Amino acid sequence: MLVFILPNFSGGGAERVTLNLLAGLYNANYSVEIIVFNKKGPLLSMVPHNVIVHNLDVMSLRQSIIPLIKKIRQLHPKVIFSTFGYVNVALLAINWLLPKKTKIWIREANMPSASLPNNPMPRVMFVLYWSLYRKTDKLFCTSVKMKNEFILNFSVPESIVELLPNSVDVDLVRALSAPESRLDLNGICYVASGRLTFQKGFDRLIKWIAKLENKKSTLVILGEGSLKDELISEVELLGIHDRVQFLGFCNNPWQWYSGADVFLLPSRWEGMPNVVLESLACGTPVIAMSDSGGIEEIKRESKPGSVTVVESGEQFIKAMNLVLLKKEKRECNSLLPNIYHLNYGLKRILKLLKEIE
Repeated sequence: MLVFILPNFSGGGAERVTLNLLAGLYNANYSVEIIVFNKKGPLLSMVPHNVIVHNLDVMSLRQSIIPLIKKIRQLHPKVIFSTFGYVNVALLAINWLLPKKTKIWIREANMPSASLPNNPMPRVMFVLYWSLYRKTDKLFCTSVKMKNEFILNFSVPESIVELLPNSVDVDLVRALSAPESRLDLNGICYVASGRLTFQKGFDRLIKWIAKLENKKSTLVILGEGSLKDELISEVELLGIHDRVQFLGFCNNPWQWYSGADVFLLPSRWEGMPNVVLESLACGTPVIAMSDSGGIEEIKRESKPGSVTVVESGEQFIKAMNLVLLKKEKRECNSLLPNIYHLNYGLKRILKLLKEIE
């Protein structure tokens, strides 16, 4: 049995990737269960009906440690799979208290060189990563860039590092992407999605939108977060409130991805941005900052023109000004390279599971 661990079912990309893998393994008749610190969050609906969800009913990592140890000892899984850095280090720290034959597989969601300096305790987290990540049974990296960083900067043995790009259920995404939704003022329609936090760069994106040549262009922002009120105030201050809409968390963001002319990723750091992959699956091209983790690798794998990567705000604005309207009322084929399809990731996980049986 493989047990996935998540803090909750919030609507982030790391949660979506994890739950896609869980559902794929379940559909392949592999025994899977999930442990969550608390059962809250909109992505609970992604869990297949017959998969057991173990709710620790706590609100923090500190409160979870003892019940987590007890639950893992009770379940005695073959493999534990975790994808959040702070949970990963906790699991590796308590590994000596877990069943001896249980393997710990961890996935890293962000580029550590960018994410750790922005952690509230950067030095502590760096030491924990350096001392503990090398003790895991498998470390899954979403990009070659991330893999090299862990090997070179954190002395993680190459033998335990696996490349596992984010996996998208393309058939599901495309089925749910119709009918299209867009904010249309007879100009270009842009869409962006993610947590409204400093990392995701929506503060600078709003300023760039205000500088566009086409004043009929629009931006839809999907997501919730601590900076929402501040971002709305900035939109009002710049006088673009009629062109920018905040729609909050959306159960079906893919209708907005498919309806837009281009997807925008202004993030200051990422691992492998799942929203980019889902947008490409909807047939919508992407403009992204080069800071965004594995974005260059996505570009290399994609068809020419599908992904535009820029180095500065000025270049981002220039790229937005060059966007053309999609051909009206036609279904756009998926632009997503095969390496990011769900079946690719599932085959890799199933192969590794077979090796330890």
